[in-house]
Amino acid sequence: MHYEAQQLSITETSLSSYFNKRLTRYARRFRPPPHEDTCWYLGSLLERFGRSEQLFSYQDDKMMLRPLALLYSDAIEASNDRERCLILQQLGDMALFLGALFPERFTRHGLQQDYFIGMGGSAYDYLADNARSNRHIFAEMAQTFTRMLEMVANACTRTQRMTTEGVLALYQRWLASRDPAIASQLQALGINLEGSENLQ
Repeated sequence: MHYEAQQLSITETSLSSYFNKRLTRYARRFRPPPHEDTCWYLGSLLERFGRSEQLFSYQDDKMMLRPLALLYSDAIEASNDRERCLILQQLGDMALFLGALFPERFTRHGLQQDYFIGMGGSAYDYLADNARSNRHIFAEMAQTFTRMLEMVANACTRTQRMTTEGVLALYQRWLASRDPAIASQLQALGINLEGSENLQ
């Protein structure tokens, strides 16, 4: 990570630009590829959450992650539609970021990836109809939330050559969790998962 940070200061003008290039490159795998504006939004999201004060909130004298369910409750209780849209945008962005980068941590606490897909997809769906701007971005993100999770996970993963043991460990994790992000990593390594459902 330290090496990548040094490279970033030399070759990129911003963290957003760095992520945008990685997202755009990965987006070419899809047919149709995500809209360029959507890649831009995701790059900006990753840059924003690179600063802890944008992700964490200060409560009870400590920094903590506000649970998505409480953000949803805040959105319901919002006094006007502008405030509701801002809260739901934060909810959608956090669901995407946390669901893409920390799925195993939340799985250990009983939250499956479907939770992030449901919360984030619903938030973006509301924004697609009610936001003051970027409705086309929110519409695409609502309709293809699982793809967005995959793109964000890929953009934040350091490219490296995996050992045989590493690939086997990744495969074992996928067998235990059936996590789509892990499945995508395995498929990117050229591993065909068809028929694996029969393995115990």
